[in-house]
Parts: sequence; structure tokens; C-alpha cells
Amino acid sequence: MTDTGLGDDGWEGRVAALWEKIDAYGPEDFRTRIAELAAERPEDDAAALFERGAAHDSTGLPVEAVRYYERALARGLSGLRRRRAVIQLASSLRNLGRPDRSVELLTAERDLPADRLDAGERALAPAVDAFLALALVDTGRDREAAALALGALAPLLPRYNRSLAHYARALLTAPDGS
Repeated sequence: MTDTGLGDDGWEGRVAALWEKIDAYGPEDFRTRIAELAAERPEDDAAALFERGAAHDSTGLPVEAVRYYERALARGLSGLRRRRAVIQLASSLRNLGRPDRSVELLTAERDLPADRLDAGERALAPAVDAFLALALVDTGRDREAAALALGALAPLLPRYNRSLAHYARALLTAPDGS
């Protein structure tokens, strides 16, 4: 089953409300509550699988989270949840010692044409860059990581935008140690 983004607003609202209160629950209790909500949807529902993955991820169980994220993506997760799943999957893989796979996923995500993404997905572009920078550091590509992070930061500054963007690009072309 694919996630069309047109799910039951009642279910979506209850999921959002539960996430707002995550800190009020212990990890196991939170995962149980998410699982109960997920059980209201078909077993192969991509959105429900994603929410279960996110619950495992947010409560310190990245191995289990990866399984849910991969299943959700395989089931056709779309829209904002798809982009979140890729970011979260890549982050979990990095934390599990697989930074090369994280770089691969996030590079592909970063390379998606902006016109194929909705506004919510485009808004997560800095998150894609931030998690890609972390993965690049873990693979020994520090200059690329710094360039990416600084390039993502440049548009947010009240001043020095052009300078910082220029220096970020220069990191990729200047020899090490300069």
C-alpha cells in the first residue's frame, strides 16, 4: 500500500498529538502507543510503518527503526514522510557504523530536483545537508562536510551570506592545509 498523504485526519491528528507528548512516556510505553495507532491501519501501511520506525528511533532502538524505515520506503512511502524516512534511516545507519550507506542515501536525496518536491519536503533540505555533513565526517571527508554545513548556513545569516557561500565552495577546491 502506498502513502498518498491523504490519510485519515483523525488518525494523523492522534499520531501528531502523541508525538507532542513523547517526553511524558517511557520508551516502551511510547512505542506501545504508536504500535496501537499503527495497528488501526493495514499491516503494510507505509505511514504506520514509518511511525513505528520513528518511535523506535526516538527511543534508542536504531536497529529496529532501520527495519521499519526500509519497509515503509519499500511500500511506497511518499511526500514529507518519505523525506523524513530517508533522513532518519540515514542517521540511524550512520549511528550503526554504516556512514557510507548514509552518504549514499543522503546524496541521492540531496540530488532530487527541487521541482519534484513539495514545500514541506524542500523545507527539510537543510536537514538533509546537516545529516549528510555528519556522515561525510564519519567517512573522513571533513572538507566536504564543512563546505556542505557552511553552505547550508550561509543563507540563514543576517550578513556575510555571499562571503560564507564563497568560502564554502572554496573548501572543495583548495588543497588541504591551506
